Amino acid sequence: MAHALAALSTPGDAYLALHGPLGAGKTTFVRHLLRSLGVQGRIKSPTYAVLEPHEGAGALQGLAISHFDFYRFDDPREWLDAGFRDLFAAPGLKLAEWPQKAGELLPPADLQLHIEPQPDDTRQVRADAGTARGVALLQAWPGNTDTE
Repeated sequence: MAHALAALSTPGDAYLALHGPLGAGKTTFVRHLLRSLGVQGRIKSPTYAVLEPHEGAGALQGLAISHFDFYRFDDPREWLDAGFRDLFAAPGLKLAEWPQKAGELLPPADLQLHIEPQPDDTRQVRADAGTARGVALLQAWPGNTDTE
């Protein structure tokens, strides 16, 4: 799924919000997506740093990629205090785990990815579009038959 998203020509300035319980696979999804976008080297979880910046490679050379993890936020105002409004307003791909911890301060996500672990250790993923860009991403997704 991450590889298919990376292959699309439109993910450049998208904002993806990742939802799911601890251990659902949000960070694993991001790692696969970043690898598919050509990111080399160690890809760390931003759990403690809150933000891990990356840069795309190949055809996406120079693409700013920001991986956020708001799990440790106790108050949505921490998002403002950290200056993330400017990052979200800037060009580049934004990937946010635990976006609900930043409350209503975040802009609308282009795609909301809901990852749910299943009893057989697989994952069920639902993607919901929140913007016109999100609808375009869903429509371009290989094998898509449903565009919520």
